[in-house]
Amino acid sequence: MGLIFWQKIRLISLIIFLALNSINKANATTKPASIGNHQLNIITSVSQLSDINVDSWAFQTLQALIEQYDCVSQANPDNQTLNRYQFATKLNTCVTHINKLITKGKINRETLTTIQKLQVEFSAELATFRNRIDLLEDKVAALQAQQFSPQVELEGEIIFAMTGVAGGKKANSRTKPINDNLVLSDRVRLSLETSFTGKDNLQIRLQGRNTPELADFTGTKMANLGFDGDDDNEMEIDEIDYKFPLGKQTHITLYALGGGLGDFVPSVNPLFSGSGDGSISTFGRENPIRRQGGGAGIGISHNLNDSLNLSLAYITNDAANPERGIFASPHGAIAQITLEPTKTTALSVTYIYSYNNVNTGTGSELTNNPFNNQADAITANSFGAEAAWQFNQSITIGGRVGFIHAKAEDLAATPNAFISTWALLLSIKDIGKEDSFAGFVVGQPPKVTDNSFGDTFEDENTSLHLEAFYHLQITDNVAITPGLFVITNPENDNSNDKIYVGTVRTTFTF
Repeated sequence: MGLIFWQKIRLISLIIFLALNSINKANATTKPASIGNHQLNIITSVSQLSDINVDSWAFQTLQALIEQYDCVSQANPDNQTLNRYQFATKLNTCVTHINKLITKGKINRETLTTIQKLQVEFSAELATFRNRIDLLEDKVAALQAQQFSPQVELEGEIIFAMTGVAGGKKANSRTKPINDNLVLSDRVRLSLETSFTGKDNLQIRLQGRNTPELADFTGTKMANLGFDGDDDNEMEIDEIDYKFPLGKQTHITLYALGGGLGDFVPSVNPLFSGSGDGSISTFGRENPIRRQGGGAGIGISHNLNDSLNLSLAYITNDAANPERGIFASPHGAIAQITLEPTKTTALSVTYIYSYNNVNTGTGSELTNNPFNNQADAITANSFGAEAAWQFNQSITIGGRVGFIHAKAEDLAATPNAFISTWALLLSIKDIGKEDSFAGFVVGQPPKVTDNSFGDTFEDENTSLHLEAFYHLQITDNVAITPGLFVITNPENDNSNDKIYVGTVRTTFTF
């Protein structure tokens, strides 16, 4: 009896256990179902993952918009299905184009309704696409602002020149004639340029040349070419400079080698200033007062406003000598104000102080040595002005004047010499071919007009420099410049014969 009773108890317990187990399984099945419904709300639906085929309403509608407004180059050239993101990309491009037309009143209400329907249906894809574009733009902006990869660029300029000189006797001799031979010479410049920030520039220039100074063959520096110099074509470093900004309106220029006072200030007549593409003569390139010295130096250029610039610079010839230092003889300093009141007018006023640097290399021998080699401490205060006026798109008229007041500080009575120079300039652009121009120079090379050291050391007469050249730009990299200049009364002496200098300068750049 007891045994049967316990067997019944066990059977009832087993039935209860199986019943509870079934209930638990049922509850387990029901709970994930409710969770699953929530998950389905956050997982992309099947319709959103489906491709857009060519027969769908969305594709046909977009195709019609593209054909009507030409907003995408090709909707689907191969008639293939597009996934929703590909479709959203083309839709975004088309909508961007159509938005520009809305402001012009060229879009009707029906088109706007159609675009709105497409944007609603593909809102998720469009939002993702635009977020990716914004992220990409931010990364590009960050790279541009924070990263710069310096690289070295090689630039070159090669000049071949055929030059001839004609005249009677040499300006410094009554018996030696000027040889009228033709000479072929060259100048090669190779520049290595790099930047460390994208706004600065470091240049190292190598040069080799064999173009003679015609002063040796004519007896006057008034006959020198604007690209001369002879070192037997041995390549050497002739210029090292570094330029960098010191703010939006201020720039610093450093020359470790090869700088000149004129390199630190703007040129009002830039068509004449280049040695490879400007005037063929030294005198024609720039105001001679700027040629008082060269070497190492530092300059600062500051734009006071959009039309006014102030430039200051100091230069010395023997900066690397520890026994002499940067303030030793010879040296010079320049200050220039450049004004461009209109787009067609430019003016500059220049002041230069020099010490034992009065030689400009363009005037008479007396201007280069006004105190007969007896002074070892010559200070000079120079003043210059230059102007340019663009008469029309082709013609520009320019002019310049310069005065040098030199004083022999170490001689008794500190004698003074006054030196003057002037020039008129005319350029006519785009003659025969675009970027080609003709240039004309009429002027007086530096002349000693008064000298308290003695009347013997004053120039009695006046030389005139008459020049014409034509810069023909054959290609972007090749230019030919035939030119001729005449010196009347060389060395400011009317007893000297005229000197004629002609050259054909061919310039290759790369």
